[in-house]
Amino acid sequence: MSTASQATPFIPGQRWSSNSEPELGLGIVEIVDTQFVNIRFPACDELRRYSVESPPLHRIRFQPGSAIKDSSGNEHTVDEVEEKNGVLVYHCDGLKIPEEQLNANMADRGPIERLTDGQATDCKLFDLRLRALRAMFDWRRSPVRGLYGGKMDLIPHQLYIAHEVSNRQSPRVLLADEVGLGKTIEACLVLNRLLVCGRASRVLILVPGSLVHQWFVELLRRFNHWFSIFDEERCLSIESGQSETNPFDDDQLILADIDWLAESPKRTSQAIEAGWDLLIADEAHHLKWDAEQPSDKYQLVDALGQAAHALLLLTATPEQVGLENHFARLRLLDHGRFSDFEAFKTEIENYKPVAALCRKLLSSQALKNEELERFPVTHALLEQAKTELAANGQIHDTTRDKLIRELADRHGTGRVLFRNTRKTISGFP
Repeated sequence: MSTASQATPFIPGQRWSSNSEPELGLGIVEIVDTQFVNIRFPACDELRRYSVESPPLHRIRFQPGSAIKDSSGNEHTVDEVEEKNGVLVYHCDGLKIPEEQLNANMADRGPIERLTDGQATDCKLFDLRLRALRAMFDWRRSPVRGLYGGKMDLIPHQLYIAHEVSNRQSPRVLLADEVGLGKTIEACLVLNRLLVCGRASRVLILVPGSLVHQWFVELLRRFNHWFSIFDEERCLSIESGQSETNPFDDDQLILADIDWLAESPKRTSQAIEAGWDLLIADEAHHLKWDAEQPSDKYQLVDALGQAAHALLLLTATPEQVGLENHFARLRLLDHGRFSDFEAFKTEIENYKPVAALCRKLLSSQALKNEELERFPVTHALLEQAKTELAANGQIHDTTRDKLIRELADRHGTGRVLFRNTRKTISGFP
């Protein structure tokens, strides 16, 4: 192929392809004058008008051995190419096929064929594409991809929680920072990262009715995510076109009043059937639970949460309404881990000695063998710590980190509950 120029005049019947719109298919030159050329693209019934001076077009010319299709869709192999008055004629198995009879939907040739024909773009354009690809590669492998770009100042404790939670394969956590420390921002950061990285596409956010528009504005203004606000009127409008449709399948990102949804068995069933990658429930302390009679809102979040890949619960007062309700919220996150309330109470009573050991590890205080014996960790890690203590009088930092991580994994709510207070976070009134 060769590019369009004054040295290659346009002639009616020639086939050309658009560099900027290759999806148009093969175009046919219809009208040519001294300044403009009209090219019709039969595949999409479009007409384009280009300047004859350096238009974004390239000439279609197939070489012997190439596979082509005629206007009827029959395939042929080119034996010879003949040019008559500027229009190409392809000789194929004894047939002569003028280029205007080529199939308009036939795909243009690849980069190797274009290079063989001497069709090459400017080196500056190649360098630009290469830089763009490298920038895209760097962005995709960035450890903070999806955590920056929002219209806000990143605060260390918020960034840590968002990074820690979003890195998990199936994030299911209770965000319980004190009021004003940014639980909503943390949840939005996790949401944004999962969306940007392609790990979530369907998201449902349930909040009290008074917070619906606050969440909508926050998501749009800070992260440019447009959530559809669902209520009964919207669902009826969607169903008016097709009564059997599930309105929750109409959008990928949905924000709804939890009271409205919980009060409607029909809408609850539809929301569960729709399926979600991520469920977020704000003001989770309002989810009342009783072993015999859980509230409608609790049952709603429980059913949706079990079906969802990821679940974020937000509350500023995790234990304000009693230990039993705190256990109930943890149960929403992991039914297997938090299945027995009495066992949970017994476990809580053992938190203090474990927490005291953790404080010693975090502050790098000296430990004794008797204290190490009380560490509820694996035997291999315990023996490693004892060996280091006997040899050096202290435990290596890497072993300390392993001990802390294992304690968090095996005891308490260290991996599912995140709570920051003003006492521990500086800079907040």
